[in-house]
Amino acid sequence: MSETELNVVCKSCGAEVSPYVTECPYCGARLRKRAPDLELGGGGELEPKQSKRQKKRDEKARQKAARQAEAKSERSVSLGVRPWATISLILIPAIALIVRVAMGNALSDFGGVIVPFDNEWWRLITAPFAYLSVGYLFAVGLAIALFGPGLERRFGTLPAFLLLVACGALGTLAGSAVADQRDVVTVIAGGNGIALGAIGAWFMVARSDARASGEAFEVAGVVVSAAVILLLPVVVPTADFWSGLAGGLVGLLGGFTATRFGGN
Repeated sequence: MSETELNVVCKSCGAEVSPYVTECPYCGARLRKRAPDLELGGGGELEPKQSKRQKKRDEKARQKAARQAEAKSERSVSLGVRPWATISLILIPAIALIVRVAMGNALSDFGGVIVPFDNEWWRLITAPFAYLSVGYLFAVGLAIALFGPGLERRFGTLPAFLLLVACGALGTLAGSAVADQRDVVTVIAGGNGIALGAIGAWFMVARSDARASGEAFEVAGVVVSAAVILLLPVVVPTADFWSGLAGGLVGLLGGFTATRFGGN
């Protein structure tokens, strides 16, 4: 037996002895009723035989440790990669807002959707990037900055960008459809659909990862962030409630689809 195996202490004399003996070789005190069953270990040495339950428990622990190490490695690699989709979704509307204010143009002339509208379908894409105020842009930009990078690490820059743009465009379409049914004239603009889409997609991804790793998943921060974006229409006239809600649903669907069929 190797010296590293002497990990049992005799209660009678205090000497360290092999875990495979029943009596202390120094004082003769009884250590156990019977010696443990032995089996060949991975290194070709004799080891105590484990029960099937213990083997399953050890295997699960090894798998969990391997998943955590892999996730940590992916996070460390991604630290050197800039989240270009997130940066673009914040920088583009910021520049557009500065230019619009400097030129003194109305929001409807800078990409906002005017309801009812006929054939200017391109506004569904531009409306989520048109903002009425800096405060509105700050609230949406903060949500995108918090949840966007996680989506980029999981999906990649281009897929994450396209998903969030789709959340904004489809959200604007839903909001304009609701306003048209109510027969009201209004302007819909801003990226609350993008922000809620980012929150929804991130939620589905984080929940899937938590289930795979067996770790706890905290939802309080997600709920608070989503509530803040949903309530923006109370203080911002162009932040349509239905646009934000539809964008969030698109994000949830996109995140679910990616985790369900794209693997963990």
